[in-house]
Amino acid sequence: MTSNPYPLGLRLHGRRVVVVGGGTVATRRVPALLDAGADVLLVAPELTPALRARADAGRLRWVPRRFVPEDLDGAWLVQVAVDDPMAAASVSAVAAERRIFCVRADDRTAATAWTPAVTRHGPVTVAVLGGGDPHRAMTVRDAVRDLLAVRLAPAGAAAAPSGGHGASAVPPGQAGAAAAPPGGLGAGVTEAGVTGGRQVGRVALVGAGPGDPELITVKGWRLLTEADVVVADRLVPGLLLDELRPDVELVDASKIPYGPSRAQEEINQILVDRALAGAFVVRLKGGDPYVFGRGGEELLACAAAGVPVTVVPGVTSSIAAPAAAGIPVTHRGVAHEFTVVSGHLAPDAPASLVRWDALAGLHGTLVILMGLKNLAAITATLIAHGRSPQTPAAVVQEATTGTQRVLRSTLDAVAADVLTAEVRPPAVVVVGDVVNTLDG
Repeated sequence: MTSNPYPLGLRLHGRRVVVVGGGTVATRRVPALLDAGADVLLVAPELTPALRARADAGRLRWVPRRFVPEDLDGAWLVQVAVDDPMAAASVSAVAAERRIFCVRADDRTAATAWTPAVTRHGPVTVAVLGGGDPHRAMTVRDAVRDLLAVRLAPAGAAAAPSGGHGASAVPPGQAGAAAAPPGGLGAGVTEAGVTGGRQVGRVALVGAGPGDPELITVKGWRLLTEADVVVADRLVPGLLLDELRPDVELVDASKIPYGPSRAQEEINQILVDRALAGAFVVRLKGGDPYVFGRGGEELLACAAAGVPVTVVPGVTSSIAAPAAAGIPVTHRGVAHEFTVVSGHLAPDAPASLVRWDALAGLHGTLVILMGLKNLAAITATLIAHGRSPQTPAAVVQEATTGTQRVLRSTLDAVAADVLTAEVRPPAVVVVGDVVNTLDG
């Protein structure tokens, strides 16, 4: 007779956790370990772009080779995230010899520890073990999440149900509403369609918000729980991936700036192919799908293939990052407008569509996304066209996350200050008097 597992909350802050494998399973599991403050050692010959970005940012240490027993020196926990049973068994054998608990993605029955289905509600974390059945655990987890949303919500607030796989939960007050409201390509189509006599799936373009996993919308999270396939960018909150069903296909479509990337045409094709095969595909994007997220291109590709698309707006970092740093993008008597621009191209680049000379003459707030690499050229151009060098400026790195950093400066000094402070992407630059409005 199999005994029941003993539930336990591990305090991993500062303690070594070894993850063996650098694929999609590790991509899903590592964010929760980092959120717990673990000292993560990742052992794998290759990494997904999302994991590589975390390694490059110094969030974890990567050893680019196969596992050796010495990797477990000083470890408190090991997670085996490979699909090779022989390789996994060799790692767990070493862990057993050293009395280190071992989680195995390939064989739960051979593991000495299981990862539960988890839901988080502020400081409350609920972990559910389903007796070895991950589907049962996630069903119970989702029910608990719904209950927490109702019980812990402010008085008078209603919580939309999460819905299980394939559920058709409807927000309060919309019962009986048509699933596909009228409209053009931007309509929120939620029903599968028929193309060429065959049943096709559907695609949802979901904005995941600026970084805090709790800033995804209720509808966005619900669709995520229903997905068969999730195509995720580098900037999506990693903890959202940790809550996916175990049978969900996770496609890492990370776009690391100036580094490895998957061509947009290939991403479009993945969305179309999976949907035409009958799957429900969630394209999960950081921020909002339509704010420099190429969501429009993906919608057009799906529409051309006859694939229904739902668009779920997300909280954009262009507003959320300044807000998280205590900077309102507008303020009475200070700024009556704000402008959001992309800085991924230098001001003198022939392909740039930004009128930096015109922006320099505005009195409001300027928010620059993807602008760190070209910040020196951008600030020099703004100053050359009349913006005061002493205009307050700020840079917010990894906004709304536990690793958020805020650098305050002036327009003429901010580029040099960013280099000195070693500020890294993702970061949002804010220029304008609002930077100091709430300071002190």
